[in-house]
Amino acid sequence: MDYAALFQTLYPGFFDQKNIRAMDPEDVCEELVLDLRAPAPALPPLPCPDNIRFAVYTGDMEALRALVARVDESWPPFFEDDSRVFCALDGEKPVSFCLLEGMGEGQGLRVGGPGCVGTDPDHRGRGIGLAMVQRATDILRREGYDLSCIHYTHIG
Repeated sequence: MDYAALFQTLYPGFFDQKNIRAMDPEDVCEELVLDLRAPAPALPPLPCPDNIRFAVYTGDMEALRALVARVDESWPPFFEDDSRVFCALDGEKPVSFCLLEGMGEGQGLRVGGPGCVGTDPDHRGRGIGLAMVQRATDILRREGYDLSCIHYTHIG
């Protein structure tokens, strides 16, 4: 499958945008794509602390945006009041988050994915973010998405 062509179908002119063209060449990112049409592998849920539960966030969006800003100062505007945000929660407090969104249809495929994936710096290194993305991907699969994409995954 030509994922670059699919991306161009979903986001025409994306790479012509001024902010994208101005990216530092040292800032290397990958596009991660998972085909959800195949049966899910029989894997146990990834381990994370016992006090963490996972759910679509229904709390105060300003509080969530404050956490998002701790992870990346440029991301809060993407977390609108009606955004569907999947979170890892410690009690009612979000400690990891991702936008759970449909990205459109291209080449006959429904594309979705977790976006702006982040974990509170004080909660990193415990497997919480990975477990959250695993569960978010399971939701997309159950909702009938064909592909799951994670954009701008920083490498290096």
